[in-house]
Amino acid sequence: MTTTEQRESDKSSLWTPDRRGPTLGIILLVTLLAFENMGVSTAMPRMVAELDGNELYAWPFLSFLAASVIATVLSGRLSDLRGPRPSLLVGPALFLVGLVVAGTAQEMGQLVLGRVLQGLGGGAQVVAVYVLIALVYPERSRPKVFGLLASAWVVPSLVGPALSGWLTETLSWRWVFLGLAPFVLVGVLLLVPVLKNLPAHTPDQGTRKGLPLAALAAGVGVVGLSWAAQHPNGVNLLVGVAGIAVLVPALRVLLPKGTLRAKAGLPATILSRGLLAGSFFAAEAFIPLTLTSVHGYSAIWSGIPLTLSALGWSSAAWWQGRNPQIPRAKLVRWGFVLNATGIAGVTLIAPSWGPAWLTPVLWAVAGAGMGIAMSSLSVLTLGASTDVDRGFNSSALQISDMLGSALLVGLGGVLVSTFASTAAPTAAVIPFDLLMAAISVLGAVLTRRLGRATLED
Repeated sequence: MTTTEQRESDKSSLWTPDRRGPTLGIILLVTLLAFENMGVSTAMPRMVAELDGNELYAWPFLSFLAASVIATVLSGRLSDLRGPRPSLLVGPALFLVGLVVAGTAQEMGQLVLGRVLQGLGGGAQVVAVYVLIALVYPERSRPKVFGLLASAWVVPSLVGPALSGWLTETLSWRWVFLGLAPFVLVGVLLLVPVLKNLPAHTPDQGTRKGLPLAALAAGVGVVGLSWAAQHPNGVNLLVGVAGIAVLVPALRVLLPKGTLRAKAGLPATILSRGLLAGSFFAAEAFIPLTLTSVHGYSAIWSGIPLTLSALGWSSAAWWQGRNPQIPRAKLVRWGFVLNATGIAGVTLIAPSWGPAWLTPVLWAVAGAGMGIAMSSLSVLTLGASTDVDRGFNSSALQISDMLGSALLVGLGGVLVSTFASTAAPTAAVIPFDLLMAAISVLGAVLTRRLGRATLED
């Protein structure tokens, strides 16, 4: 390697002495969030049984989601006013306290409170991590960072549920929470040096009116949509509609102007994130159901496509990070196309005569599309942001992600309950998957509005 090549490599490296600490700290915090996310679902039946809270089974999930949405918005605003430092100190602290509160819960109310604190802490730190990435890493390095963040979800995806099940069976479900607590402290300690040396922040002098109220409305709306998706029936359909009615005015405040019209530039980027995440996770939600109900797969075998998807996601995210010279809009387009291909392909497994054995391959293709496009959309968002709106834009990206997923998963639940059943979902899954594939194709078309910037030095 020549001296010039070595210098260029050092510029984009994530492991130089001044970046090693933040790189490790960010990866650790995101990994812990992923482990908590993956492990809670496995341990929840035992938690609820021991705490005698079967009638409140959904609320530890819904309370976490609502708190996360609210914290995402408020953390974005705080980051624009004061930089990422407050959120990266308060967020992990809330998450840590939430782990302890949930891990020592003696009744369901305490467990729900712990989940609220975890949601507040997780939402706050995710947005602040994006802002920190923009401050610490040059633009050319950001694809690598987001590739690492994608990889940070892989190990939890592969071993998180099994580890959670082992802890629950051999020790106690409480260790699903308490076992993570010491590592949160380590992650914060790794970030403290870089937080002390951040450049002076230029605060946002503008006023974004109504953000706290809009954040609360978004949290309530997402809970309504999620409840309707988890309990699809006539009454809860009205709950879902009410959730959408609350969300619509909130989105006018929480997203950049022109987002719902796919206005060129940042608005189209934010909308693309919702279309991408929504179509993928909505289709994925019904893959295990289809494999178990239609093809008779066991719970273990029905989860294999999701595992391979996580591997495809991580590998593709790593690859895009190694190729910063490719225009990000082109990568997003490729991602949408791969996602649409995978979704359209799994439509074939919905009938009983479908080639179910192809599902792992098809869903690995969709996962690769997500790995390429999700990271590239994050890079594009930071590239279109400044010191005074980086927090707001990062928050909008996360909100679009969550709302797109909640809305489309909810739509799938309504279709299954209306036109089919969980025992025989084929009649609903086929049109639903085709619709999700069409949404992903629409996203590929919209990439013309994202711009063609490359990440040259």
